Amino acid sequence: MMTLLDFILNIDQHLNDFILEYNNWVYLLLFAIVFVETGLVIMPFLPGDSLLFAVGMFAAQGSLDITLAIVLLLIAAILGDGTNYFIGKYVGNKILDFKMFNRKVVKKEHLDKTHEFYEKHGSKTIIIARFVPFVRTFAPFVAGVGKMNYRVFVTYNIVGAIVWVVGLCLAGYFLGNIEIIKNNFEKVVFIIIFISILPIIFSFFKNKMDKKKAAKEMV
Repeated sequence: MMTLLDFILNIDQHLNDFILEYNNWVYLLLFAIVFVETGLVIMPFLPGDSLLFAVGMFAAQGSLDITLAIVLLLIAAILGDGTNYFIGKYVGNKILDFKMFNRKVVKKEHLDKTHEFYEKHGSKTIIIARFVPFVRTFAPFVAGVGKMNYRVFVTYNIVGAIVWVVGLCLAGYFLGNIEIIKNNFEKVVFIIIFISILPIIFSFFKNKMDKKKAAKEMV
């Protein structure tokens, strides 16, 4: 767990090591990370947002080709969500019984939170969820479980992937070389994570307010 946390918080250092060690093979590694995070419902904890930002930052420094990176990561994000959709459609809630190291990998409360997201945002959840950790991984799975119309899903999947991958990669490309950002990347990661979970925080407090309001109206 500490190794994973170190990887997430210091993704810039690890990505730099990957580039130096694997050269052009690093593109395949980046493809795999994005595909696994979006495509396998049992792997929701990989650093998607900060990774994309870091990719843009290293591209601005000339270590990566921004066009090639964006194209490959777009494909990975689209294929990942598509794979997750079909896992949800054909495996469904059986995945809740899957265990790793004697612990359930997929928690029911995560799926419940994603269902709430769908109830609030509808099909647009596929786009919005791209920017929300955990929900990003569970949204296409829940869409498959709920048998969302596949044409609708594909449309939102592609749009969401473009907004997510292109947006964050270009943000890193244009902002990553600013000294205060480059020298405080760990803090940038915390900011990215905080911004990403804002919808969940807002939804939590809104639900509490709505429940209190409903309780007062019943008195």
